[in-house]
Amino acid sequence: MASRYAIARDKLKVVRITISSEEEETESEEEDDDGDEEEEEDEEPALKYERIGGALPDLLKKDSASALCIAKSLMAMGTHGGMLHILDLAGHRVKSYKPHMASIVDISMDETAEYVATASIDGQVVIQSQSESYAFDLKRPMRTIALEPHFAKRATRAFVCGGMAGNLVMHEKGWLGHKETILHQGEGPIWQTRWRGHLIAWANDLGVKIYDTVSQTRITFIDRPPDSPRADLFKCTLHWQDDSTLLIAWADHIKVARIRARPRNNTSPATANLPPLLAEITLVLKVDCMIAGLVPHPMAPTPSDTTKSLTCFLLLAYTPPDTSFLDEMTEDRAKQARKAAERPELRIISPAGAELAADAISLTNFQSWGCNDYVLAGVGNGDVTGGDDGRCYVVLSPRDIVVVKRRDRRDHIAWLVERKRYEEALAEVERLEADDGGRGHGQDEVSAVEIGQRYIQHLVNDGEFVNAARLTPKVCGHDVKRWEKWIFLFQQQKQLQAIIPYVPTDAPQLDHLVYEMILAYFLAHDRRSLLQTIKEWPKDIYDISAVIVAVLADLDRSASSSNLAASAPAPSDTVVLMECLAELYIANRQHGKALTYFLRLRRPAVFDLIRDYNLFTDVQDQALLLVEFDHELMEKRRQDGQAAEKSQAIALLVDHIHSIPVGRVVQQLQSRPYFLFLYLDALMDKEPHMVSPFADMQIKLYAEFATGRLIDFLRASNDYNLENAYKVCDERGLVPEMVFLLGRMGNNKQALTLIIERLGDVNRAIDFAKEQNDDDLWEDLLKYSETRPTFIRGLLENVGAEISPLRLIRRIKNGLEIPGLQEALVKILQDFHLQISLLEGCQTILNGDSSDFARKLQRDQTGGFFLTGKTTCPICSRALLETPQTLVIMFLCRHMVHAKCTSGGEHVPEQPDPALRDVGFGMGDTLGRGLSGKIAFESIVRSQLDHGCPVCHRQSEGSRT
Repeated sequence: MASRYAIARDKLKVVRITISSEEEETESEEEDDDGDEEEEEDEEPALKYERIGGALPDLLKKDSASALCIAKSLMAMGTHGGMLHILDLAGHRVKSYKPHMASIVDISMDETAEYVATASIDGQVVIQSQSESYAFDLKRPMRTIALEPHFAKRATRAFVCGGMAGNLVMHEKGWLGHKETILHQGEGPIWQTRWRGHLIAWANDLGVKIYDTVSQTRITFIDRPPDSPRADLFKCTLHWQDDSTLLIAWADHIKVARIRARPRNNTSPATANLPPLLAEITLVLKVDCMIAGLVPHPMAPTPSDTTKSLTCFLLLAYTPPDTSFLDEMTEDRAKQARKAAERPELRIISPAGAELAADAISLTNFQSWGCNDYVLAGVGNGDVTGGDDGRCYVVLSPRDIVVVKRRDRRDHIAWLVERKRYEEALAEVERLEADDGGRGHGQDEVSAVEIGQRYIQHLVNDGEFVNAARLTPKVCGHDVKRWEKWIFLFQQQKQLQAIIPYVPTDAPQLDHLVYEMILAYFLAHDRRSLLQTIKEWPKDIYDISAVIVAVLADLDRSASSSNLAASAPAPSDTVVLMECLAELYIANRQHGKALTYFLRLRRPAVFDLIRDYNLFTDVQDQALLLVEFDHELMEKRRQDGQAAEKSQAIALLVDHIHSIPVGRVVQQLQSRPYFLFLYLDALMDKEPHMVSPFADMQIKLYAEFATGRLIDFLRASNDYNLENAYKVCDERGLVPEMVFLLGRMGNNKQALTLIIERLGDVNRAIDFAKEQNDDDLWEDLLKYSETRPTFIRGLLENVGAEISPLRLIRRIKNGLEIPGLQEALVKILQDFHLQISLLEGCQTILNGDSSDFARKLQRDQTGGFFLTGKTTCPICSRALLETPQTLVIMFLCRHMVHAKCTSGGEHVPEQPDPALRDVGFGMGDTLGRGLSGKIAFESIVRSQLDHGCPVCHRQSEGSRT
């Protein structure tokens, strides 16, 4: 027994869940406890303990506790001095009063905690609430009391009590006071009774009995185990697990009784008078200790079956210091002396009898207490099947009171952390936070962040930097200072590369020095990663200018090293550095500086970069580099079988001549004549006037790279030097161009000689003569053709208005054989006949049209004009017909206006009234009579008008403007 206790005690010290005693432990005990510490290191306890404070320590210094009952989170504690204290679970006193003069041995409370019943060895039973109070003097020491369920709601106010008198009495309130009913007597003292539902259980010296208040019959008797010690030395514990299950603990035995209805299948006279209920003993266990208290203890669901929980037993185990109680008749003084008791234990026993956990509890003065001095009570003790939320237990000793709680997942996490099993602890924390959202229940619990930081430090100390870095996102979260702390720690350990992949760039954003430190590391150790990081990272998290300076310095060192040392960095490193600079300059909005590196790196995006950021001024000194790069791209596309495209570089230079001066481009491209030709040719198509200063240069370029287009340029341009152009053409034997230049210089005869002698092209000679329109030139051509039949025939076939056929025919010498002469003459005759026919046809058409227009004119001029009273003057918009009638003029264009509305119309004489002409009134006989008078008046009017029809004149003036 002693060795078992030592192991349990050592285990408690390892897991650190025992409640330390107020008494000092001797050094020898501590040394003995250290021996087996490692053996129990990995065994996790099931319960945790906490001593209740508040007013309790002061109360227990003055008096010793003797009884305890808990209901609705309130504790009723009785003392040996007869005091009753009502406290909450934190130990704060609600009220205190003294119902008895001697020790209170049992307490019962109703569900509402309003009524508190106490039984004392002074023979008194007291029931008290805020509204009423009952006191009963039973004359003999009492041992137990139990209130009926729902006591506060029942009018009967029933309760049962018993004691040393050996009677179990039910008291019920009636009209004439309380009625007493003796339920049982004559079998020794009643040690304990408990009432639940309609069942009352009690224990006496012989055993346990159960009474049914509905049928008012005793339904069973459960005897004490044989050879049991005295009933008064080791108390009996009765606990209703639910309405039909009774737990019985007495001495070292546990029994479970299940109450059920008696079967009524076969009713016989022998069974007719039996109680309607019967009890079955479903479990009997014997333990190696004395039981000071017993309550059901639901365990967590098993991994194989998470839907059901296992109901075990939590017992308060008391180990007697000796076996003197078995030999009470001894006369040995040493055996009769009381031995110091050992620590009580809390054990979890499964229904199969297996001990799942055992914890020794260090209570104040535990050496002095016996089995009956301890009380174990449950808090939140609903039905076991109803769950165990809020379930805990209270252990009472005369000088101490302790709360016992189930170790939850957070306690498990703390236990793992104590043993540096951080990975398991962190995984458990994550599962816990996923289940309940990480809600905390106290300040002492270990958070995921704290565990993670300990775990990271542990891994760093062990040199597992990669695993440590992998944890940083979970541990650091959005805490900037925490991130920076670990990053600098990795840098101090020269393991920065391990944590770099996990460094955040947003939410949270760290100090710029952190990011610059990482970039500096890449610059020194991994330049490709530097380039990738620059592309991926946001540009506002570090000082771009500082990084540019560092990269430029490194690039300069690489360039100088390549000239001095054979072990210089590979060219690829230089390329990567230039790419880094290009990206950094773009990020820093220095696109002009980035352009240089894009061109050196031959990046196709250079043209988009120039256009997007208007870098035309920056490119004016890099024209040659730009054109060379563009033609490399074109050649590559051509090799890949893609369709040829126009040069982007040339188009860019030509389209932005205001930003990229032509002279500067020409100066750069002179070393590459073909590129210069492309540039000037494209510029000639878009801005011809801009190439005037370079006309002589263009002639050479056209002669070399586009001979077929030289003649077009010579005809289109007037800015070149004719002599230099002729010299260039002469050097290359370009006769057509030489002919054109000679013609432009006025040396037509030499030009014609070139055509005849070097080209022998009669048609070209004829065309040249037609262009020059020089009779002397035609004469030279005729003279040259006199002896050349081919030229004669060509002239005959192409003769026109410039030269008479007779002039040519007369020059043909007799006997000269001219192939195709007949056909040529026939063609000449046919052409003249056709020309005569065309002239006659045109004359006929002209005559017909003239006749038609003359008739139309005569018809329009002699036709009438419909005039009404509503017809208005187009000049003044008034009616033409007025009273008195003024002079109205109608022009041949069919416009009618007032005479005064015309220019000069104010000088037109009035026309006499036709009715007065015959009597001698008017302007005279000349103007007043006959056709001759009308013609004369018309002539006068015509002479006075300045512009004819004012309407037509206005329209013509408007069309001009």
